[in-house]
Amino acid sequence: MKKRVFAMLLAMAMVFSLMACGSKDKTGGSDGDTIRLGGVGPLTGGYANYGLSVQHGAELAAKEINAAGGVNGKMLEVQFQDSQGDPESAVAAYGKLMDWGMDVSLGAVLSGETASVVAAAKADDMFIMETTGSADKCIDGNDKAFRICFYDSYQGTAAADYLKDKALATEVGVFYQSDNDYSAGLYNAFAAQCQKVGVTIKETQTFTTATNTDFSTQVNALVASGVKVVFLPIYAEEASTFLTQAKGKFGSDVYFFGADGLDGILGKVSQDVTIADNVLMMTPFAADSTDPKVQAFVKAYQEAYNATPDQFAADGYDAVYAVKAAIEAAKGSTSGTDLAAVMTSLTVEGVTGTMTWSADGNTNKAASAILYKNGVGSLFGGQKADSAAE
Repeated sequence: MKKRVFAMLLAMAMVFSLMACGSKDKTGGSDGDTIRLGGVGPLTGGYANYGLSVQHGAELAAKEINAAGGVNGKMLEVQFQDSQGDPESAVAAYGKLMDWGMDVSLGAVLSGETASVVAAAKADDMFIMETTGSADKCIDGNDKAFRICFYDSYQGTAAADYLKDKALATEVGVFYQSDNDYSAGLYNAFAAQCQKVGVTIKETQTFTTATNTDFSTQVNALVASGVKVVFLPIYAEEASTFLTQAKGKFGSDVYFFGADGLDGILGKVSQDVTIADNVLMMTPFAADSTDPKVQAFVKAYQEAYNATPDQFAADGYDAVYAVKAAIEAAKGSTSGTDLAAVMTSLTVEGVTGTMTWSADGNTNKAASAILYKNGVGSLFGGQKADSAAE
């Protein structure tokens, strides 16, 4: 009996010893020679183009940083978990990353799953550098959550200002998804700013998740309105359906204007890229920019993935460089408290622009628009981000 008890105590001691060896002192960064960055997003399904772009951009940045010596001598390791675009699955994916030993979170990709991950991370002293979750409130309630992308009310406001400043239209139509936070948030901000700047919304049409396959009634109503701009604050999956059903019904001088959710539209209409002709997209990133940093990123991304990076890839790339800057400013700490404390003092020169951050976690940088024609997206114009808040 004494021998059995001794053996049990010895086994327990070994377990506790192993647990102690595997623990992390986040104020000094990860144990060993790595800093683990974890991300959550749809890697399969209809929204996989977004998740894979973010993952590839983040992995490319980590590879470059490691080749240059890492972060304070530590190598970055990146792992993404598939959420399938579902908030509950996203929380489970976040849990898997915590079990893996994640030091810093790259958040999630879609706004709904981002809100779930941000809430789950609140008690973990986990710093979140959110990549593309843009709904206004999806990082609320967690003072350790910051983001690279624009928030929705900025995008909606900036879109209305852009229409006015560029004299694109005084009357517009709108087509949005009423049961989606991203889409509804953009629409509400756009509508409010249109009223302020004197742009009339002549026709508004909506759809829901349950009615996202047949848009013929909405298309006909928007065509009949005679508007020259249709605002599409929706994702590329649904936009491709709308544009396919609308092809040939609108005049050749009508623009389809949206925000970052339209990124990836060409991949959705690859059977006929002219379906996306006259699509305008608000974005802080343009692959044809002459900025040397952008061109170096585009070249490296094309070599690595045989594809031209979109804004989601650029956001993932910039997020990792922002994490690097934060850890260096925090003297090597990966504590959520320490990293959050330095964010408002940082300026990061990224491929999506020169970024600073406010205490509410939002970034400040310039936006522009890309116009698609014959399968090619080109820079259409630009404006300063802070003009939307005036």
